[in-house]
Amino acid sequence: MDAAFTAEQDAIRRTLRELLAEHTGSDGIRSAVRTADGYDTALWHRLARDLGLPGLALPEEYGGVGCGLTELAVACEETGRVLLPSPLIATAALAAPLIAALGTGAQRAALLPRLATGGLTATLAVPGDSLPAALGLTDDPTGGAWAGGGRAGGIQAVPAGDGAGWRLYGEAAQVLDGHSAGLLVVAAHAGGFPRSRTLLFLVRPDGAAGVVRVRRTTLDETRPLARVELRDAGAELLGADRTADVTGALASAGPPVAALLAAEAVGSATSALERTVEYVRTREQFGRAIGSFQAVKHRLADLYVRVRAARSAAYYAAWDPAAAGGLALAQALEALRTTAAESVQLHGGIGFTWEHDAHLYFKRAAADELLFGPVHGLRAHAAELAGLFAPAGGARPGDMRTGGARPVEVHPDGARPDAVHPGGARRGDQHPGGAQAAGRVAV
Repeated sequence: MDAAFTAEQDAIRRTLRELLAEHTGSDGIRSAVRTADGYDTALWHRLARDLGLPGLALPEEYGGVGCGLTELAVACEETGRVLLPSPLIATAALAAPLIAALGTGAQRAALLPRLATGGLTATLAVPGDSLPAALGLTDDPTGGAWAGGGRAGGIQAVPAGDGAGWRLYGEAAQVLDGHSAGLLVVAAHAGGFPRSRTLLFLVRPDGAAGVVRVRRTTLDETRPLARVELRDAGAELLGADRTADVTGALASAGPPVAALLAAEAVGSATSALERTVEYVRTREQFGRAIGSFQAVKHRLADLYVRVRAARSAAYYAAWDPAAAGGLALAQALEALRTTAAESVQLHGGIGFTWEHDAHLYFKRAAADELLFGPVHGLRAHAAELAGLFAPAGGARPGDMRTGGARPVEVHPDGARPDAVHPGGARRGDQHPGGAQAAGRVAV
């Protein structure tokens, strides 16, 4: 692996940073999120037309640029730096890869060129708040438990009465950019209760009967979410038939999505850190800049190491998403959370005011972990996939034992919980100092 960026990647970063610096800012971001679409549509069309942002990773035959995931990660890092509200993640990371992987030739030809040029935006709608599980980031998606299933729950799909198309019933509670997307890729159950399987459907909500979209009030306004209700809504099956491996396609799409989200979070953390460094250089206390105090330097140095490590992980994940996507996202979200919290602290009294720019990053950190995490869930599932806790001798997964033996609690002195401790005391007896042995480590 060559860790150096290519000239083309550097050009993408430089051009995008200059354009965003010219057209964004805290006031511009706050104005954009309060529009009906939740983002600056003129800027989005310029990014799509001039830079081909949504089509960076799409093949040229479908109107894309023909680059790879790394180039799209570079773009996501730059949009993350300014907390740009845009349908980039929803369109280019969630919807377009699924259409490219499962769509028929006619569907790909009709939809992908419009997505690549920004003429159409799209997103993925899954039931409830199960997006990380559906993408295989926090759970195994193949079982379909994340989709609800059964006679009730999730989203249900039935063939239309005339034999053409499908009808969808149900609700997706947290759909990224769901209020403004021109196309919904909806995960729904089909086949009835005994033979239920998860399939993907295309829903065009504009002017369609039976589709109700309500933009939700969210902590992070730069990451708009919507509730999508489907009430006998017309839909088109994505793909040629019902035999498509939808859960497999979702699981394959998950690591690249995680890599792009990690790059975006790294961009946000980098910007928050840079803003904090600039502030402590100019803010004076006791006749000197607070950045000159050793304690402040140590805190900033720790943040710098966290952010740089997360950035390395994010780009490694972009190079090999299957190997590191979930872990890179966990590390990036944690770095953003820590950096944003320290930024608020180091800005002092002004940093605690809700209107300060530091809180834009703090809200992004909190909302992203709620939407795409949690961090411990991402790491636990990655460890499970890697077989780090695989039992030996046929023990059940999750049991810390071998050969089927019952789990025991071993103290540092090697005694079992019911063994006699030094001095003849058993667990539950009063130890010196009056502390109960139960629930404590006996020494």
